[in-house]
Amino acid sequence: MPAQTGSRCKDSLIVRDIECKSILTKSGITGVDYALNPYVGCAHGCTYCYAVFMKRFTGHEEEWGTFVDIKVNAPDVLTRQVKRAKPGNISFGTVTDAYQPLEREYGITRACLEALLDHPHPISILTKSALVVRDLDLIKKLKDVEVAFTITTLDEEVRRRFEPGASPVAARLKALRAFSEAGIPTWAFCGPLLPGITDDEASLDALFAQLKRAGVGYVLVDSLNLRGAVWGRLSRVLKEHYPHLMEAYRQLSRDRRPYHAALMERSRRLAARHGLTWEGVTLGQGT
Repeated sequence: MPAQTGSRCKDSLIVRDIECKSILTKSGITGVDYALNPYVGCAHGCTYCYAVFMKRFTGHEEEWGTFVDIKVNAPDVLTRQVKRAKPGNISFGTVTDAYQPLEREYGITRACLEALLDHPHPISILTKSALVVRDLDLIKKLKDVEVAFTITTLDEEVRRRFEPGASPVAARLKALRAFSEAGIPTWAFCGPLLPGITDDEASLDALFAQLKRAGVGYVLVDSLNLRGAVWGRLSRVLKEHYPHLMEAYRQLSRDRRPYHAALMERSRRLAARHGLTWEGVTLGQGT
């Protein structure tokens, strides 16, 4: 567990300063060599967040989404670590959002990007926050970089229910256009799509149309994985707003493979309609 240097509360969010020994972590994600996570935890509070498993490594007893640990020494550690790192691509925010609200105040992500300016490592940033536009000036200076946004719906009410702390969808689309117009390669992660809520033909067609207008290079699509602690968090929202879907989601939690295959085919077809390059997430054994 990282060394703790202080903690406090900000707007009911528990915030703790910690010091890390390493910030570049070898990644098990296909196509990603290094993960770089400037924070532990995330204030976006997405109900379907798969990273909830990270809680057991944090020492926190609070619910996932109610605390954030700030790796205050991350830029200094990165400056030293990157000098001896083997060549490889770096992905910002694999188990946290590097541009969550606290980044506006603390600037850990920006400082990490500055530390990478003179290094050739390809960099990928995936976020749900329009705050990343703040760093457009710096990102344009990086040698090899791409910026992606997770966007799963155009419906703001759905966004507020499932991604309460993330930027509004319109702000993400505007940010995508800003990066595209600046010549930065962009793409969109459309996942997880929610059965009976965001995965129907009309919703996907409208979403892909907007992403095309925003200038994304391609879309990556995934279905909802209800394994682990995700079901407990998500079921609370379903019970309140979509009780008629509860049984279907329970069945999906047992085996999502048939649903996943159908969703991949539907999304691939609709992406092609809009001239978007499409990629679907491949399920591993047991998922």
